[in-house]
Amino acid sequence: MKTVPLDQRLYDYLLSVSSRETEVQRRLREETATQEWSIMQTSPDQAQFMALVAEMIGARRYLEVGVYTGYSALAVALVLPSDGEVVACDVSAEWTAIGRRYWAEAGVAGKIDLRLAPAAETLAALIAEGRGGTFDLAFIDADKTGYDAYYEATLTLLRPGGVVMLDNMFQDGRVADPAATGPSIEAIRALNAKLRDDARVSVSLLSIGDGLTLARKR
Repeated sequence: MKTVPLDQRLYDYLLSVSSRETEVQRRLREETATQEWSIMQTSPDQAQFMALVAEMIGARRYLEVGVYTGYSALAVALVLPSDGEVVACDVSAEWTAIGRRYWAEAGVAGKIDLRLAPAAETLAALIAEGRGGTFDLAFIDADKTGYDAYYEATLTLLRPGGVVMLDNMFQDGRVADPAATGPSIEAIRALNAKLRDDARVSVSLLSIGDGLTLARKR
């Protein structure tokens, strides 16, 4: 088995033959790159892949835990049907305000229900509202120590056959280093092991970005 390392030259080639980023998406990504925590930005190839997953499963309702400046929410909202819904969970009015401008410009603001509160509270509220089993697709990209709780709540909210995507499952490669420690690394390491053995889902960890796990609810 041969694997090809994705150096900058090959990544640039990948984008040149695959990227379908819109002009609005590009400008949002470029503005985000000027922000202090721009490292949290979802890459264009990953966002495009997420949108493709949404199309492949015929998603109508999408749940996002961790929005930042809204690039991934925009990518998925663009491919949802006109009556599609994005429930976007974040705690930062400042960062999401950037996304709101571009969502409106792209004509998808009406699809996006932004809920500014701790994600655990928002997810619990959705369950209390009777939204269990109603979402088709979810993306978790927030505080890593909260991932396990977000995953459990998301499974409740997903329909059978729905998919949850979890970002940063490599932790910059540190999950594979036994000497690497810290709350985020240890939380993701434990969740990776849990997902491997979780009979409630079919699962695959992909080497996209910083590691993207797809788990399909059975």
